[in-house]
Amino acid sequence: MLKAAAEVFVTAGVDAPIRQIAARAGVGMATIYRHFPTRADLVTAVYRHQIEACAQAGPSLLADADSPFDALRRWIDLFVDFLVTKHGLADALQSDSDRFAALHAYFLDRLLPVCAQLLDAAVESGDIRSGTQPYELMRGIGNLCVGRDNDPRYDPRRLITLLLRGLQAS
Repeated sequence: MLKAAAEVFVTAGVDAPIRQIAARAGVGMATIYRHFPTRADLVTAVYRHQIEACAQAGPSLLADADSPFDALRRWIDLFVDFLVTKHGLADALQSDSDRFAALHAYFLDRLLPVCAQLLDAAVESGDIRSGTQPYELMRGIGNLCVGRDNDPRYDPRRLITLLLRGLQAS
């Protein structure tokens, strides 16, 4: 259900009809409501699930990639996918600011160390210059993703590629 909800959120936003999510998941609407009594519960669960997937991917990518820089690049692709799904979360949880604050803290607690590990490995291998902080990189990528909704000609991935090239050691 969480995977189906995430897929629907990407295409239709977090306000997508529950029936659309249920259809994608192959379950009835009652099943969705039994597990997630409110839309905020569903959005929160999707958000947490994707944070975990992104956090767990970092070490796996580092172990399997051709280079630490390739692992960082591939993790950033996953992070961008996550940010696209996350769009609209703040509006969905607007009435429950404590829940959103807890989710944001969870996001930082889980993803900053992974980003730091990837950056450190890329610096140690000589792939990138030192000095980039995980929070700066993640915040910058997030900011580059913001303009995507308002301009169909805008491609944040192209700008992120340029950003990563700028990190590379000469």
